[in-house]
Amino acid sequence: MRFLNTCFNNLILSSQYNPPRFIELMMLSLAIAMLIIATITPDRPYLVLGLSFVLGASISILVRELISTMDHAHPFSPQRLITQFTAFLLLGISIYGFADLIRSL
Repeated sequence: MRFLNTCFNNLILSSQYNPPRFIELMMLSLAIAMLIIATITPDRPYLVLGLSFVLGASISILVRELISTMDHAHPFSPQRLITQFTAFLLLGISIYGFADLIRSL
């Protein structure tokens, strides 16, 4: 029970400390859940919703990184580049998924 209480408190603190990252985390978590459901059941709404969450989260990450790059003196840190690369990769995968979904209709 203490473990759950600690996790819940950490979740609350992270949502208060950095709300955009918390929302992106929630969107990506829901996207993973929806895409897992879409692989188990052949329903398209789960796939569309999961890809939409991935698309929204990746665009949000890119915008957040762009804004934070303008504020700092050293915009090319390795962590920042990895985050941007991952966001572009997720963006490409979600666009490819939508294109494949539209093509299969």
